[in-house]
Amino acid sequence: MTRPFKRRDFLLMGSAVAGSLLIKSCGGTSDSTSSPSASTSASPVAAGDGIKVGILHSLSGTMAISEKSVVDAEEMAIEEINAAGGVLGKQIVAVKEDGNSDWPTFAEKAKKLIDQDKVVTVFGCWTSASRKAVLPVFESKNHMLWYPVQYEGQECSKNVFYTGAAPNQQIEPSVDWLLEKYKGKPFFLIGSDYVFPRTANTIIKAQLAAKGGKVVGEDYIPLGGTEVTAIISKIKTAMPNGGVIYNSLNGDSNVAFFKQLQGAGLGPDKYPSMSVSIAEEEVKAIGVEYLKGHFAAWNYFQTVTTPASVKFVEAFKKKYGAERVVNDPMECAYNAVYLWKQSVEKAKTADDLDKVRAAALGQTFEAPQGKITMENSHHLSKFVRIGEVGEDGLFKIAYESKAAVKPLPWNQFVKDTKGFGCDWSDPKKGGKYKIS
Repeated sequence: MTRPFKRRDFLLMGSAVAGSLLIKSCGGTSDSTSSPSASTSASPVAAGDGIKVGILHSLSGTMAISEKSVVDAEEMAIEEINAAGGVLGKQIVAVKEDGNSDWPTFAEKAKKLIDQDKVVTVFGCWTSASRKAVLPVFESKNHMLWYPVQYEGQECSKNVFYTGAAPNQQIEPSVDWLLEKYKGKPFFLIGSDYVFPRTANTIIKAQLAAKGGKVVGEDYIPLGGTEVTAIISKIKTAMPNGGVIYNSLNGDSNVAFFKQLQGAGLGPDKYPSMSVSIAEEEVKAIGVEYLKGHFAAWNYFQTVTTPASVKFVEAFKKKYGAERVVNDPMECAYNAVYLWKQSVEKAKTADDLDKVRAAALGQTFEAPQGKITMENSHHLSKFVRIGEVGEDGLFKIAYESKAAVKPLPWNQFVKDTKGFGCDWSDPKKGGKYKIS
């Protein structure tokens, strides 16, 4: 894997009084330029009186472009909950670790959070590679991870609550939409070279084959890689008269890709792209001039106008600055903290994780995207939306589902998983059972 460059980590220091997020650096400093690899936790007194949770994301490396804002959303949710009295009468104490865009580091930090810091749950990861790296840790220790990002499915763990989209809530409806909008146009699939893009493209190829679509090319670059000239040449050769680019690049690779795509004259008029890992934060980082007219598929955009969305956007901008934007993974992370809180309150315990897991099933929340429900598969029913990048860097909603869509963790286009479901409310069914 290409070793990504380092990015500055910033640690938000909260007040030690009730109603505030309790965070203190390990070295006892409040310097906002602390080392990105340093963990943060509450003081011993505060920790003894509070409920410790872990936050595990990339605050440095190629994925920091996306993950640092997810941490901001999680910390805002914790601060809000603490200000309202906490959970079971106790304040939430956040212990923060940097996965450094490196999968073995994620596993190491997950072990630390569970074994040394004694957190009762972890909110963390972005890439499927990082989730796959920590999954054995959470399963062997029978612990709990709240994972906030859309992913490729083909997994259903008792120890993970997936608050992002399953493929039938993002990838599949976006492919259907493209087939309808760009009838007869070929598809070229690009992605970062790890599990999510490769599995997503397997699903897309099976879906297109079932619906009469045509794939004329598929290519990958290392995560964080910026050598995209060869991919752009292949796109031009395979689709000389234009076509759809389905993009599952992650991290800083998107910066290089979209700048060079425009430089090569492949604009959205003839070469529209659909991205599944570019949201408002990435548009801002890459530059709206390179992304205007391209599309993205998510469950939430900042432009959603539900009362909860308006409140979420206002609160975030008030806390972090009027120039900041919110996006789908941030919303999913924010939702996860509240769903965990509700589950703990129903279970009347934060420490008995089996009780908390059982209490999570059926939990609903008036999220910014609309009312969501935690299904028995540990995945959420969610709304589906497709947006087009506008001149202001925000997404004009081009499509949204009329109701929340139920998740299908096991893909129904892929032969090996067609007909399978997941149900953690029934021990006889569990993570994978035959439904038809």
